[in-house]
Amino acid sequence: MVKKSGLYLFNSLRQKKEKFNPPENTVSVYVCGVTPYDITHLGHAFTYVSFDVIVRYLAFIGFHVVYVQNVTDIDDDILKKAKAENKDWRVLAERNFSDYLKDADFLNLRQPDYYPKATDHIGEIIDFNNILLTKNYAYEKNGNLYFDIKKFSGYGKLSRLSKVKMLPVSRERGNNPDDPDKKNPLDFVLWQKKVPGEPYWESPWGPGRPGWHIECSTMSMKYLGQTLDIHGGGGDLIFPHHESEIAQSEAATGISFARFFIHTAMLYYQGKKMSKSLGNMVFIRNLKNYSKNTIRLLLLSNHYRQEWQYSEDMLNKARKLNGLFRKVWLVQSGRNGEFSFNNYRQKFFEALNDDMNTPQALGILENLSKNLINNRNKRLSSAKAFLNQAFNILGLIVEY
Repeated sequence: MVKKSGLYLFNSLRQKKEKFNPPENTVSVYVCGVTPYDITHLGHAFTYVSFDVIVRYLAFIGFHVVYVQNVTDIDDDILKKAKAENKDWRVLAERNFSDYLKDADFLNLRQPDYYPKATDHIGEIIDFNNILLTKNYAYEKNGNLYFDIKKFSGYGKLSRLSKVKMLPVSRERGNNPDDPDKKNPLDFVLWQKKVPGEPYWESPWGPGRPGWHIECSTMSMKYLGQTLDIHGGGGDLIFPHHESEIAQSEAATGISFARFFIHTAMLYYQGKKMSKSLGNMVFIRNLKNYSKNTIRLLLLSNHYRQEWQYSEDMLNKARKLNGLFRKVWLVQSGRNGEFSFNNYRQKFFEALNDDMNTPQALGILENLSKNLINNRNKRLSSAKAFLNQAFNILGLIVEY
């Protein structure tokens, strides 16, 4: 058994690797999930496979993990897409989430313990907003409810952006700094009033729908409590989403929202960040002629915090590595002494304990596999048992 105290993870909140040493044996993990207005691309897969391995490893070293991944099923992007395609927004969201679950199965992702949907938690969201109003962190204007960032002195402690630098990022990612009802351009929406032709729910401030950030704070706290052990997502969520979650959550509770913030790096393709707006997408559904292992190996050959550029050459290298692993399972043990694998095992776990260094871990398994094939005259059963164990941690399957 690997010692729990040996695991170090990079904490975005303090910008350094820290020993992962939670106060309880039960570990709470919340990862911002899909907004199902489109199908799953390789960037999504990189994030969810990365966290899948983190959760698998935490469970392997003895923690009881409670994993929540939300579904943002009401959002500006969903409504815009539904209008453009002349479809009911609910039908669009449900169809795309169903497709995501199929992609998740292909990627061999373990299902989270909870997949909460924002629209199932409107009552709780309204209650959360009322707490912020009562504590004077929120204000209402013309049917909209806003969070007053000047009331929360720690706004910016995650992103470390100045207020000047926050403005263009905020505008790009869903905020409207020009809203005349705001006291401050960076104040963010907790509840937005009804717009003709859009869905709405009744609230104390009039009909409308929840803001983006309040959905995640509400759902994470409902299922995991007021302080999370790990809050994660893509690096593009640091600001304003996770920054705003911290503000509203800690304003409501008066205690720390998350012990660790963990973020995955951006994926590039054709020289630019992979994004729907640029049209340089690689969708998971178009990679299903490759094996599950090949796609996971492609993703895990990149460290979760390192930006990388997708190419078919990388995909072919992953396929070749999977071919090597396939050969190992077919090798029959000899009888000329036990193959010594303890050094490989030690280095494998050292790699994972060092901020989940999966590229290094895979390199160790690759070298082990080559040596197993070259030493087929020896007894390989224990070494292959370890390899199987390592596969389970990395979410790989035994393929022939």
